Amino acid sequence: MSGDTGPGPFYLGIDLGGTNIKSGVVDDSGTPRSAISVPTHANEGGRAGIEHLAEAGRKAVEASGISWDQIVGVGLGSPGTMDIPAGMLLEPPNLHGWENLPIRDLLAEKLNKPVVLQNDGNAAAYGEYWAGAGRGSHSLVMFTLGTGIGSGIVIEGLIHEGRHSHGAECGHMIIEMSGGRMCSCGHPGHLEAYASATSLVKRALEALDQTDEPSSLRLLPHEQVTSRAINEAADAGDVLGARLMKETAYYLAVGAVSLMHTIDPDLILFGGGMINAGQSFLDEIRRNVRGMAFPIPAQKIRLAYAQLGEDAGFVGAAGWARVVLNRRS
Repeated sequence: MSGDTGPGPFYLGIDLGGTNIKSGVVDDSGTPRSAISVPTHANEGGRAGIEHLAEAGRKAVEASGISWDQIVGVGLGSPGTMDIPAGMLLEPPNLHGWENLPIRDLLAEKLNKPVVLQNDGNAAAYGEYWAGAGRGSHSLVMFTLGTGIGSGIVIEGLIHEGRHSHGAECGHMIIEMSGGRMCSCGHPGHLEAYASATSLVKRALEALDQTDEPSSLRLLPHEQVTSRAINEAADAGDVLGARLMKETAYYLAVGAVSLMHTIDPDLILFGGGMINAGQSFLDEIRRNVRGMAFPIPAQKIRLAYAQLGEDAGFVGAAGWARVVLNRRS
């Protein structure tokens, strides 16, 4: 991605994940000049993690062909929980040994650049707002469907962080009041427990073990029953696969309508691996939304898939650094 592909100034974006760190240099128009990935080595703890974050940043700058002096600042997207104003990671569930880590200031010291911290779901949503499927919109909500459900809200160019840095945790909205499925966070009834890729697989395995429902999925070892396999079975006419995908679309529509009736956004985006389910899955979400939402929002809302893929996190982190640092100047 190196070469003269966009105007300066330039920002470094870093997206911290439990398995990998993705990083890239982004120009002032939102175009990535590089994109690299290195292992997180999360089990080494937070202090060692700072070294890996800095390594990812340096490699991204080197790959971009941009000099280090041209990098104005760094945006860091990280899983929560966190205190954004203080630049602290508090109790990130998939980063044991990173608790109560002053990650922003430690990374700024290591890179000798100003660092802006943001929740990873918010960063991905901002990336789509600035340079992806939400470009030109007034406001959006984004659900990222993977192991869990990440999310972010952007309104009039600003990320909704919330008073205590925990805004837009939409995957943890309660959609089942009693007897709900257990979420990975330890509480029942959350959207993530029903509509993430992980929960789709769990529901499939339960159906295979507890019912006699005929399905081609019975021919697979349990470890091969993935969200992709379930969708492929549904596309091939498998009754169980089709039921599971329809149920997942329904649950996502419940989440979407709850947010439509709360903030009335222009756009709701879906990202993550499950968008490989394609147009029919999105159409099923749309059909359910129309059946549940107030008529005018149901008519006006746009429901779409995200466009930036795995780049959304570092692009959005860089973009949010751009916003914050421009405010300071």
